[in-house]
Amino acid sequence: MKKKFLHLTYSVACLCMMLLASLEGAAQQEVSVRTAISQALERNLQVRQAQFQQALSEQDLRQARMNLYPTLNAGINGGFNWGLTFDQTAGRLVTQSVSSAGGRVNSNADLFTGFQRLNQIRANRYQLMADESNVDRVRNDLVLSVVTTYLEALTNQGLLEASQQQLSLSQRQLEAAEANYEVGNNTLADLSQAKNQVATDELNVTTAQNAFELSMLNLKQLMEMDPSVEITLENPALPDVNAVESNYLANEIYRQAVSTFPDIRQAQMLSQVAKQNISIARGALYPTLSLNGGIGTNFSSQAVDFFGPFGEQLRNNRSESLGLTLSIPIFNNLRTRITLAKAKIGYENALASEQLAKNNLNKIINQAVLDLRSAEQRYHSTEAAFTSAKDAFEVINQRYEVGLANSVELFTAQTTMNRAEFDHIQARYDLLFRSKVIDFYLGNEIDFED
Repeated sequence: MKKKFLHLTYSVACLCMMLLASLEGAAQQEVSVRTAISQALERNLQVRQAQFQQALSEQDLRQARMNLYPTLNAGINGGFNWGLTFDQTAGRLVTQSVSSAGGRVNSNADLFTGFQRLNQIRANRYQLMADESNVDRVRNDLVLSVVTTYLEALTNQGLLEASQQQLSLSQRQLEAAEANYEVGNNTLADLSQAKNQVATDELNVTTAQNAFELSMLNLKQLMEMDPSVEITLENPALPDVNAVESNYLANEIYRQAVSTFPDIRQAQMLSQVAKQNISIARGALYPTLSLNGGIGTNFSSQAVDFFGPFGEQLRNNRSESLGLTLSIPIFNNLRTRITLAKAKIGYENALASEQLAKNNLNKIINQAVLDLRSAEQRYHSTEAAFTSAKDAFEVINQRYEVGLANSVELFTAQTTMNRAEFDHIQARYDLLFRSKVIDFYLGNEIDFED
């Protein structure tokens, strides 16, 4: 019995360990740029809100179209009265209890309303198109934010790895300095300098670690992911930096973007909505004509002797009506005129907003082209600086090993090399990102697998 119990305990322990191992492996999921974008678009609350607003506009357009149809309503009533009352069906005062019933069907159709309803349909259609463009705008902004944050995280990850490598180098140099100090080949100043370099590199590692964790947190928030979930970034097959296209003309990019960019299309559609609001307001100046009709019948227990029983009364008491109603606006405290004036002002404001959106897009594209050229120049400059600093450090390190250079010269060269490497890493990712921003405004999908 004891052996069976021990065997069972061992089996359960093994099962738990396997389960924990599988959970730990599952928790470390690798996220690519494409996965991050897809998950953010699927879960982001701002995208959902934009989609909800689009759905509301679809219902508004549906309602505007249905308003062209006549209305039809029906009603049934019944009652029981005591004491003195006037029986409408019998046509006299009665003092006995009376039971009554009735029903009526009414319909109303607007024949002319100054074309307000047709213009309302057009306005709602343009509003729906504006909201559809808004969904595209929110999605585009989100994609750009995800790519920016992803590349920032990759940059910080590269800086962290470089900092850790530099720390390892400094620690090895400290070990060599301690050994040389013990045999009298190095002074106390040399040893202190080596310890100071290790402390500096440890601080650099801590700073890079914090920056990397913050960028990962920002990426998880964009993806609507639980911050406690551990993820790793997939290093995409980045294109050759030297092959990045940078000879773009801002005016050509703008001409291509202005016809398709969702921000501009949204502003254009809102201008059309404002224009239709003028027509809607002007329609209130015209008379309205409507057709209405109805059919109904009644029953009263006091009218049985005159009109027959229930079924016969319903047939004999039937009443029908048909009429036209013409409403002519004369004076309503200038509400219609003021509404029309406000609609015209709203249209002018919408046109200004549309032009402002175009101006902003033109400015952003020009800035993006300048940023790309600047990033390209910075990349080549940092590449040359890093190569030079690395060669200088290797020379100083060789001279230091044979006693021809002191520790100050060595660690100064190492610090210069570290800074040059960090600048080069940042410049590389910045150049790639700036090139993808141009693709974004050209309407191309942001991808790093080309």
